[in-house]
Amino acid sequence: MNREEKASLSLLKIICVSIILILISGISVMAVGANLNDVKIVLQNGYELTTLTGKTKVADILKENNIILDENQKTIPDLEEEVKAGTVIKITDKSYQEVQIAKVSEEGVQTTLDELLQSYAPITEKIITEQQVIPFETITKNTAGTETNTTNKVLQQGKDGIKEITYKIKYQNGTEIEKTVLSEKVLQEPVNKIVQVNKVATSRGMTASRTSATPNTTANSSAGGQIYKITAYCPCAKCCGKTNGMTAAGTRATAGRTVAASGKYAFGTKLNINGHIYTVEDRGGAIQGNKIDIFVNSHSEALAWGVRYLPVSVAN
Repeated sequence: MNREEKASLSLLKIICVSIILILISGISVMAVGANLNDVKIVLQNGYELTTLTGKTKVADILKENNIILDENQKTIPDLEEEVKAGTVIKITDKSYQEVQIAKVSEEGVQTTLDELLQSYAPITEKIITEQQVIPFETITKNTAGTETNTTNKVLQQGKDGIKEITYKIKYQNGTEIEKTVLSEKVLQEPVNKIVQVNKVATSRGMTASRTSATPNTTANSSAGGQIYKITAYCPCAKCCGKTNGMTAAGTRATAGRTVAASGKYAFGTKLNINGHIYTVEDRGGAIQGNKIDIFVNSHSEALAWGVRYLPVSVAN
């Protein structure tokens, strides 16, 4: 065999070996390709990533693509789920409940999922209106100083009033967790019980002493008019919410003249309160029914006045 024939034979061998190697490589690639899946990953910001992977578990696929979840993020499907070709893995926020449950789990608190869900159950609200009784007060009229002895006598029977209260109540898992008063409305004012107290026979000097010691909550029977609950207020913010001393009628409040009364008395009405003439010049949220507020110069005077029950009539 000459040199040219030997060269041709060597070249033929090389070509055959090359073809065999190419075929083997192709088969390997096809075998590997048969196990690869195309999976789409959608990040929370909307960015989409399509990857060819041989992994089947979501967690492994994310790791392969260097994607790390924040503690408040989750995947759909779950990290431990197996996926197949064409699967879309979406990264999104966990719900508030899931975040709290995860935190509790990390802290090692022993509890059940049901208990955790109950702790974060939705809160419902209801508006409820109910009526309450306003107890009447008992007023005593001192008969000391009258010319004849008297016995205990009820001059006016007492009667409870009624007020309507509207509440906003919050419930969670059927249990009341918060109750807030929205409004109060007096439907019926209470009527005070007035009792005439027995006169004690004594000397003139002792009678005078007893009269001077009579509490502020009694009223002189010699004075005419209906018995009212009389309180006092001053121009401070605590008493009337402002400090300019101006009344609801637009006048400047003056001690010894100005009183606050309910709307049944027009501004300018003169009232005889236990023998002293006052003028209705002011109003007040708490001044309703048989209640009057007398203006004084200072808060200490208002506190010293306290609560008195005195006869009131419209002056002629």
